[in-house]
Amino acid sequence: MYYRQQFDTFIRRYGDIGYIKNTLTFTDRVVDASGAVFLDALSRTPKTIEEITAEISLSFIDVPATLRNDIEEFYGVLEEDGFIVSGQTPAELDRKEKRFSYATVVLPYGSNRPDQFVLRADRESQSFLSAYFKDNPHLVSMQIELTSQCNERCVHCYIPFAKRSPEIEVALFDDVLRQANDMGLLSLTLSGGEPFLHSQFLTLLNHAMAYDFSLTILSNLTLLTDEIRASLKSAHISTVSVSLYSLDHRVHDAITCRSGSHAKTMRSIASLIEDDVRVQINCPVMRENKDSLAEVYAWATERGIQVISDYGIVARYDSSTDNLDHRLSASEVEPIIWDMVRGDGGYQARLEDASIDALLATDRSNEPVCGVCTSAMSMVADGTFYPCPGWQGRKLGNAREQTLEDIWGNSPAVRYLRSIRRKDFPKCLSCADRAFCSICMVRNANESPTGDPLDVNPYFCQVAAVNRRVVEQWMSQRPKVAT
Repeated sequence: MYYRQQFDTFIRRYGDIGYIKNTLTFTDRVVDASGAVFLDALSRTPKTIEEITAEISLSFIDVPATLRNDIEEFYGVLEEDGFIVSGQTPAELDRKEKRFSYATVVLPYGSNRPDQFVLRADRESQSFLSAYFKDNPHLVSMQIELTSQCNERCVHCYIPFAKRSPEIEVALFDDVLRQANDMGLLSLTLSGGEPFLHSQFLTLLNHAMAYDFSLTILSNLTLLTDEIRASLKSAHISTVSVSLYSLDHRVHDAITCRSGSHAKTMRSIASLIEDDVRVQINCPVMRENKDSLAEVYAWATERGIQVISDYGIVARYDSSTDNLDHRLSASEVEPIIWDMVRGDGGYQARLEDASIDALLATDRSNEPVCGVCTSAMSMVADGTFYPCPGWQGRKLGNAREQTLEDIWGNSPAVRYLRSIRRKDFPKCLSCADRAFCSICMVRNANESPTGDPLDVNPYFCQVAAVNRRVVEQWMSQRPKVAT
């Protein structure tokens, strides 16, 4: 019997625990130290059960007599959940391999978001990892801005137009990837600006693909060429995430400030669908397109494309706030939340099981507020690291001057952000709407006169109150969960 991990399965070791994730089904699993040994024996190359048993036996002082049976049982569960394949020959593994295809993808009714695809222990795994990384920080996810130059001028963008930097050097990019790989990085996102503007984008893509990262590319797709398209089709890409603001070209082009951008983006999306390259649509909601979201969701769902939407536009990282003129007011957010509650079957299911009183009673005071500097950080083209892409007012270090491991482990800025807990936001701890709000330090910092991440932004407090009102009203009506 041969075993091999699925094409979209990624395996990592975080200290004494093992982690396996499938980006096709959005499933994952955390295992203990013994399970981690079993995971480590898997690879993208077929191995026989005899080879695997011999390899795993080297990790145990007293090899259990049942080791082979234990391995087969463990792998059987992983195969049942779609993480691996088994077969009598390598050719059989190829036949059983599951790849993403628009011909077979089905989105659940009322759901167009990745967290609705989870099966079995996904939420439990993420909760466990969140608690684990609090005491054992590990760089799991990193975003690299290849260039901040962009061929669009989106009205809500957090990057100041006057502060666009040049493109990253190939040597610097490759050195950072090598270090990240040595540290066990799982997820890598390549972004801009517009990443396709980089003069050596395909070279950078090939360098990234040399490592076994779960790779995402953020792009407006207006510059998709036949050469880039062919590379995306052949590369091991997890997702191409594209900004689409409306199906109405006038609305979309008004946001990008580029006439014809909508037509180019739509043509490129159609091309990637034809190539079975997995596309995700990012649709930030603002005043210009607030009436377009439902249509975008319907269009995307019909084609098996996920949509991520967000009405919380972030101020520019230089603390200029003119882009917030396009942000929805709290009252304008209310119908958007209603649409999400009514149309998201997975969200409804969670609400059916939720108790607001229980959520408010849960003590979360010692939890980190997000994953920055506990599992994630980002880098821009000049090698400077920041907590997240929009928070470029808080430098963590520079790859030209320090190793990645040194920045992650010893940077005073990293240590400070890593120490922040929910209890550092006393206003939030006592807020009656705290169960309906996610503290976001970059939103606070970019709108704070002093760049203080602890300076709670009142706008999001107002939105949390609206969110609670909508949810409580919906729960009082208790409609049946859509299936």
